[in-house]
Amino acid sequence: MSLSIYQASIPVFIRMLGNLSAILAKAAAHAEAKSIDPSVLINARLAPDMFPLARQVQIASDSAKGCGARLAGVDVPGFPDDETTFEQLQARIAKTIEFLKSLKEDQFTGAENRTIELQLRGREVTFKGSDFLLGFANPNFYFHITTAYDILRHNGVEVGKTDFLGGV
Repeated sequence: MSLSIYQASIPVFIRMLGNLSAILAKAAAHAEAKSIDPSVLINARLAPDMFPLARQVQIASDSAKGCGARLAGVDVPGFPDDETTFEQLQARIAKTIEFLKSLKEDQFTGAENRTIELQLRGREVTFKGSDFLLGFANPNFYFHITTAYDILRHNGVEVGKTDFLGGV
């Protein structure tokens, strides 16, 4: 049995976004329990030149929905990047998961060979579908999920590897 592009993308994105949602819930609870203004965590960064937590979540969302849409051959839904609360970040994740669940496996037929064109830093980049998923979209998605986790862990939120991986 071979692994399809759909199986290697959509269920993985949905699962990891669900895990991110659970991590954000722990962060909100941590902020409340410790009397920390939630905006402190939402605006926290690992380094001065890195994006804050909110932007990490937005980019993870964009990466998942953009990859799914491009591989399925449908328009990428646009979400404004205006979330400033845990509730708003949770709503964005839920909206992203809802979109991903709307994609059907048959839309991914031939996606491994579909041409994917992106504008990256002012230049056009072209990928074959499988290369786009495995060499760009997945690493980018995991980078931003991991960075969101790391920001919260660094700021004292009690999360661990099982929170990142989810129930396995």
